[in-house]
Amino acid sequence: MRTGKRHKWTGFEIFSTVTLSILLLLIVIPFWNAVVISLETPAAYSQKPFSWLPGEFTLDNYKFLFFKNGAVLLTAYRTTILVTAAGTLLGMTVMVMAAYAFSRKFPGKKLLFFAMVFTMFFGGGLIPTYLQIRRMGMLDTYSILVLLGMISTYNIIIMKNGFESVPVDLQDAAMIDGANDLTIFGRVMLPLQKPLIATFSLFLAVGYWNSWYWPMLLLQSGDKTVLQMFLRSVVNSVGARADSVVSEVAKTDSFPQGVKMAAVFAVMLPVMVVYPFLQKYFTKGILVGAVKM
Repeated sequence: MRTGKRHKWTGFEIFSTVTLSILLLLIVIPFWNAVVISLETPAAYSQKPFSWLPGEFTLDNYKFLFFKNGAVLLTAYRTTILVTAAGTLLGMTVMVMAAYAFSRKFPGKKLLFFAMVFTMFFGGGLIPTYLQIRRMGMLDTYSILVLLGMISTYNIIIMKNGFESVPVDLQDAAMIDGANDLTIFGRVMLPLQKPLIATFSLFLAVGYWNSWYWPMLLLQSGDKTVLQMFLRSVVNSVGARADSVVSEVAKTDSFPQGVKMAAVFAVMLPVMVVYPFLQKYFTKGILVGAVKM
């Protein structure tokens, strides 16, 4: 026999549920339609551009994407994975150490913190940045892609607040037990900030994975590319019948729109696979550093 009272929905809860459900549909429906288009034939797509299931199932669009453009796609995957892994590892290392340093007291802390925050509002600009990169001899290199996306002042500030939220008594207890600053940082502070580190690691990795603007400007060799540049070339080729990609598509059972959607799904799939494993850290991670306790 049930003894608990039935939950009575408030007007705000109903409004929030309906609004979020609509937003969910607005996000999921176009994505699912893209997957369906990538798995159907040109005839089925021409008869019904929008459908819940493929009218005529086929893998020709993916076969074209992976076999006709396999070498370029493999290069793009390899480069993007390398840049994402290196940038995320180095970026999180630097930002975590900077956040921990700013959570401590040291001479000149306010001046350095102001200089860091200043960069959030004022930047050098595109042309000076490009000229400086060229002066450093780092044009057309993957290392500059890693360096440009490594540091986020916002992430440092949030993680700084997370470190400051750890009770001082816990750190004092570790010092009494003989722990030095490095031991406290590695064995006390870092484990407590795991949700924050996981959250911002995913944010940083997704930023590297989706980056295309700087690669477009800085990668000048034809054999150097990243996934987003590859996707951009496929998307742009849909409207250009003279383009080699579309010309090859016309000779197969694939069709431009299907290949474009297959490319979108192929680029998004790795992030979609990783996201569920880190999702549990999101809410807790943001709340830990959002408010200084």
